[in-house]
Amino acid sequence: MSISSNTLYQFFKYFVYVMLAMNIYWFFDEEVTAAALQFPNGIAAHDLIEAFSATIDTAAWVVLLLMFELETYVLEDRHFTKHVTWLLHGLRVLCYGFIVYAFFGYVDNLTFLYEATVLDDVRSACALLPEPWSWATTLDEYAELTVANCAGFAPEGTLYRFRGMPAVVDLQGLTDIRRLAWVDVINSGVWLLVVLVLEIDVRLQEHGRFEGVALTASNAAKLVLYFLLLLAAIYWGFKGDFVDFWDAFLWLVAFVFIELNIFEWRREDMAADVPIVE
Repeated sequence: MSISSNTLYQFFKYFVYVMLAMNIYWFFDEEVTAAALQFPNGIAAHDLIEAFSATIDTAAWVVLLLMFELETYVLEDRHFTKHVTWLLHGLRVLCYGFIVYAFFGYVDNLTFLYEATVLDDVRSACALLPEPWSWATTLDEYAELTVANCAGFAPEGTLYRFRGMPAVVDLQGLTDIRRLAWVDVINSGVWLLVVLVLEIDVRLQEHGRFEGVALTASNAAKLVLYFLLLLAAIYWGFKGDFVDFWDAFLWLVAFVFIELNIFEWRREDMAADVPIVE
């Protein structure tokens, strides 16, 4: 029994989609731990986006990705009835609402980091013991300070405390965390621009107008945007944690598949328009 190259391609594509869906859990697991420190009195409704911005963002993006997959590959023209079209568009609008909501969550988180203040009269992490303090190892990740590890975090120097949290970090650590938060904001904003361009591509393709200047402008814009996303992934690879890097890499791969779907869709439409010469 042989397996066609197209079957392998489709298997790999949907494997990537499943891996992205699994990242919802990994982000939730990471953020729920951080939220326990950031919101010790419980998470109010208006704090949900700040506490779980990455989880909400990833979940909305996974659903949106599936909408793009349905529209650009799975469904044929005959499937686009009025009800199906309204359903797809309604789900997309809902996803975009959550994605924009998550974008402002990243902005809120960045703002929160700039509210860190100097912890007066404390020059080392060990001086905080035996009170229950934690050390910010990276963005949204904290390690409990103990007698065994406190000297390794900050033997001597100025410490910064995050507002309302029993968590501290030194200046270098705070700078690195702020930079990672900036990358979150920029990455989220760039992805919003990517899907805006893709939405325009899909609508133009539906009306047979995705060619000429429109095609050239779209390709140029996406070349710049995907390059910025690649830079973000590389930065996370060096400065962030594996989950951030892996998630960024998978999303780039996933949207390459969507781009290929649109390319194949356009090629089929062009072939259908070629008159048959007998």
